Amino acid sequence: MTKIRTRYAPSPTGRMHVGNLRTALYAYLIAKHENGDFILRIEDTDQERFVEGAVDIIYRTLEKTGLIHDEGPDKDGGVGPYVQSDRQKTGIYLTYAKKLIEKGEAYYCFCDKERLAGLKSQIVEGKEITVYDKHCLSLSKEEVDEKLKAGIPYVIRQNNPTEGTTTFHDEIYGDITVDNSELDDMILIKSDGYPTYNFANVVDDHLMGITHVVRGNEYLSSSPKYNRLYEAFGWEVPVYVHCPLITDEEHHKLSKRCGHSSYEDLIEQGFLTEAVVNFVALLGWSPTESNEEIFSLKQLAGIFDYCHISKSPAVFDYTKLKWMNGEYIKAMDENTFYEMAEPYLKQAISKDIDLHKVASMVKTRIEIFPDIPELVDFLEELPEYDPSMYAHKKMKTTTESSLTVLKDLLPVLEKQEDYSNDALYELLLSYVSEKGCKNGYVFWPVRTAVSGKQMTPAGATEIMELLGKEESIVRIKKGITLLESTQ
Repeated sequence: MTKIRTRYAPSPTGRMHVGNLRTALYAYLIAKHENGDFILRIEDTDQERFVEGAVDIIYRTLEKTGLIHDEGPDKDGGVGPYVQSDRQKTGIYLTYAKKLIEKGEAYYCFCDKERLAGLKSQIVEGKEITVYDKHCLSLSKEEVDEKLKAGIPYVIRQNNPTEGTTTFHDEIYGDITVDNSELDDMILIKSDGYPTYNFANVVDDHLMGITHVVRGNEYLSSSPKYNRLYEAFGWEVPVYVHCPLITDEEHHKLSKRCGHSSYEDLIEQGFLTEAVVNFVALLGWSPTESNEEIFSLKQLAGIFDYCHISKSPAVFDYTKLKWMNGEYIKAMDENTFYEMAEPYLKQAISKDIDLHKVASMVKTRIEIFPDIPELVDFLEELPEYDPSMYAHKKMKTTTESSLTVLKDLLPVLEKQEDYSNDALYELLLSYVSEKGCKNGYVFWPVRTAVSGKQMTPAGATEIMELLGKEESIVRIKKGITLLESTQ
């Protein structure tokens, strides 16, 4: 059995889009599921779109996400170079393009911009495209040689048939047949001597022994042209795996403008790498054996079957990603969590408060780290709040009952020396027992007074332990004053 070899071949044009990360992830999983090789190739032939520092982003993202390549620019596996501009310097693409010219499968085209601009356009699948009219195909060998000697700029075009059909097979979408009249004679070598993406990736995939090609379904329409190139060379066609489109929640293509379209965007928003990888794996694929949704990269490699990739567009559900991230946060060990939470805690709290205790309170209540400051800022300073918060239907409290509770408890709390959570809890429980009421009837007004918030990451006595006696008393007195003003 042939060893499976997949590749991730990004263009260094900026941050790694979620769709590109999914392509890399699926290519990695297909290889690792069968103990195959995962290759990194940098496709930098489009010099105009090259962004300084983007190659470093590719390396950094693959390393952080655990998608470790077996071969690449930094790990020679014997089929390098692994950077297209370096391959270009060896003359490899021009050599193969000339082989196609010899076979009659490609030809030199010397048409200038003016002539190309005058070509008629036609509508194909609702899109207006200009199909080259094969004008230069009729040039004799002598005419071609003459123009080459004269240094007239040229491109090399693929010579595609204009009649009949071409059928290719995709593992997800099945057999797809296109009319050859739609194929157009695409450019293989540009006038600057660089290959087009379409040509270079076919040559490189073959020479690197790539068995499975994973890419987005926007390349489906180009696949017949790729197949014709493979067949013209007499090469084996790889297995194609085209992934579905990723859309936002409004079912529009996920764009850079949405603010969470790249891996680095998500990390900056407080998401964990493991959660992002897990989430991206489920954008268009799901396991057949279980309804589980939380998987490590190793588990994914064990169960990933590309045959179960969906044809339907995958919706980037931000709410689900946040839930998933929350699950990963809950599973973190305390020390790692504290290290990551500390900057956010310090953002909200400058007082001498036990931040480790605060961290353990918020751990199960956040979905992303930037949730923390808003959750704990009341510990730094009591916010302005509406006294109507004291009235709570479920707790059976009113502003009147709350005032009574706080006034009763104030002298007791002033006498209390032990402000540990346990001691304060016992104190409030004894008052509950004495009054013969439910816990909430007492705990709700106290928590409201010491926090000024409806939602807190901890109960009344835990908050008082953190604040200490002096601050707790100050806040309860403020609560009493506030409630008295409403009576």
